[in-house]
Amino acid sequence: MPQTVLYHFLTEVPEAAAIWSALLLLALGLLAVLVARPEREGASDPVPDPAAQEAARRADLRRYADEVAVAAAGAGQTARRRREQWLTAQDEAERAWRAYDEAEGAARRFATAAALPAPQTPRTPAEYAARERWLHHAAMTAHWRGDLSARQLADVLAHRNGWDPRRHPAEQEIVLARAVRESRRAVWAAAAERERRAWRDAELAAEAARTLSAEAYAATGALRPTPADRATAARTPVPAPSAVPSAAARATAAPRPA
Repeated sequence: MPQTVLYHFLTEVPEAAAIWSALLLLALGLLAVLVARPEREGASDPVPDPAAQEAARRADLRRYADEVAVAAAGAGQTARRRREQWLTAQDEAERAWRAYDEAEGAARRFATAAALPAPQTPRTPAEYAARERWLHHAAMTAHWRGDLSARQLADVLAHRNGWDPRRHPAEQEIVLARAVRESRRAVWAAAAERERRAWRDAELAAEAARTLSAEAYAATGALRPTPADRATAARTPVPAPSAVPSAAARATAAPRPA
């Protein structure tokens, strides 16, 4: 019996030791693979090329500078167009003011004449018909000049809103002059408002053009080589000329036969 136990011990222990040794070697191999794998992955990453990065950066700057230059040119054209529109609106406002000032002077003169008594005329149907014809003709003439709107002319022809054809032509002329003055005042106010809006648009367009022009200049300046770039280029070694003499030099240096 003791011999049998000893025999089993001597025969099975080396097998167990061999199995444990194999498992230990396998574990050590897996551990080595796991430890070495990140190093290999890190070693496989490409090293960034500074020259390629600089070329890509300058390409982006050049593209941005081109885009800003195009935007600045368009903004400049818009600013010039808006300024021309403002000058046109300013001329229109000045003409409207002169027309209103003329109508204001005429209304003042008629207001002074209103202090005089109206001429005495016979109040007959023919006289009233003549007064009505005169009012209609004067109102239509003012409408053709642009001094009365279509609605005001309709009021005159319909004898409403204070238009009375029975008044004497002198009185009707005073009322008509006041209506023309108010109409021209409204035209001048509208023209002045258009001129103010055109001026504001021109100022905004000019400011946008100035901003984009400055941005385009800065973007163009970023493309110029900096002093550091020039210093780097100066430090770049220039290949030395070849030490092998040229054929002409060899022919000159070779001794001539006696």
